[in-house]
Amino acid sequence: MIDMKTNVVTVSSKYQVVIPQAVRESAHIKPGSKMMVVNYGGIIRLLPVMAPQAYRGIARGMDTTIVDDPERF
Repeated sequence: MIDMKTNVVTVSSKYQVVIPQAVRESAHIKPGSKMMVVNYGGIIRLLPVMAPQAYRGIARGMDTTIVDDPERF
């Protein structure tokens, strides 16, 4: 469990923050990891950027059949 009180960070004069150790370890963030920063409704999120190979096979088993609907044409 991550303690919210010990995970408060300060933004430096260069707008940098340090990700607390407990968060880095639980998210498996290593030096050189790429992160995408997203502002989602006023909430800032750090999302890991994965290599394209990591997405291989994520749609395996998905039903791709399309039932023909005569009203579409």
